[in-house]
Amino acid sequence: MQRQQLQSLYNWLHDNNRKPLIIRGARQVGKSTLVELFAKENNKNLLNVNLERHPELSQIFSDKDPVKVIQQIEFLPNMGNMHKDAILFFDEIQAVPEAIPTLRYFYEEKPEIPVVSAGSLLEFVLSDHSFSMPVGRIQYLHMGPMTFTEFLSAVGEDKLKFFIMQYEPGQEIGEVVHKRLLSLMRSYYFIGGMPEAIAVFIDGYSYKDVSKVHNSIIETYREDFSKYAGSRNLHRMQNVFNFVARNVGQKIKYSNISFKDQSGTLKRDIELLSMARIIGKVIHSHCSGLPLQADIKEKVYKALFLDVGLMNAVCGLDWRVLSQMDDVKLINEGVVAEQFIGQHLQSLLADKPNRELTYWLRGGRSSNAEVDYVIAIAGAIIPIEVKAGVTGKLKST
Repeated sequence: MQRQQLQSLYNWLHDNNRKPLIIRGARQVGKSTLVELFAKENNKNLLNVNLERHPELSQIFSDKDPVKVIQQIEFLPNMGNMHKDAILFFDEIQAVPEAIPTLRYFYEEKPEIPVVSAGSLLEFVLSDHSFSMPVGRIQYLHMGPMTFTEFLSAVGEDKLKFFIMQYEPGQEIGEVVHKRLLSLMRSYYFIGGMPEAIAVFIDGYSYKDVSKVHNSIIETYREDFSKYAGSRNLHRMQNVFNFVARNVGQKIKYSNISFKDQSGTLKRDIELLSMARIIGKVIHSHCSGLPLQADIKEKVYKALFLDVGLMNAVCGLDWRVLSQMDDVKLINEGVVAEQFIGQHLQSLLADKPNRELTYWLRGGRSSNAEVDYVIAIAGAIIPIEVKAGVTGKLKST
């Protein structure tokens, strides 16, 4: 499966001021597969060190000497030697957080060695350790679930993919193309963008098998919380995880999550899950000017889940129900379309300094008005309302 981040990796490898790269993203979005595919396509020998499988390696990072680290790694079973056509890959770096400070010394003392690492829930690990990220000595690349266009390419619909990429607003869409896109989009609504779920679909398995993959991934996330949540309350963290999936698009009220826990504690849990890219915050902005983030009200926000397919799984939405819903009802009465649009907007902003989405809200005793998302493009404020209909117009607010 081709990912758009392959080009980012190529640019990184050939950068004259290359720094060690950390690929960040939630569990099972395809970080490891991306590196393996990149090495294969570029004829590079990959020294793949999975730190979750080798926790004993924490000792070799104690003196932060890149030469000694490489010497010890080369003795691992089935590990090649470091040479000019090799890439050193520290996978699951959150399992051995002692490796993170060492990355700066690879940059300072061995800049000729391409070093990539990948990890999930790094924020959870760092919050329980005294060290921090080596600022200015590393680069980041963020990954999320596969986008709809990546999904189209994976299922052999490259013509439709290129049609979407070249589409201009107002351009006419033929009926055949429109129906095919709606059908595939409905499939994506259920399958989502997790690579394993898409692979099962491509291999001809049923939607029921896709659901099994979703449930397995969700269980892995919950297991990760038990490993990396540290001093935080595991039950509370899982409760926040489930709550966001079941309340996508709804303004967050801490009392609705738990009446037992303090709002400050729940807020910190949400912040950690947001930094770990498991959920995404959409913050209210008054939208009176640019930048939008200068006009936000941080206490008022709603949340998105990582992936529309996983959201459906947590909510217990069955394919038989989703497949039979009317198109207009599916978009206007559910949160599936809002999640779909939101996670794609998040993908566009993934590596931006201000990556958090904004929305507009007017509350009152008699009426409420809301615009689902508000973004800025080329100096213009663009409201995005997720609605289905024939007029393409919104009622004035």
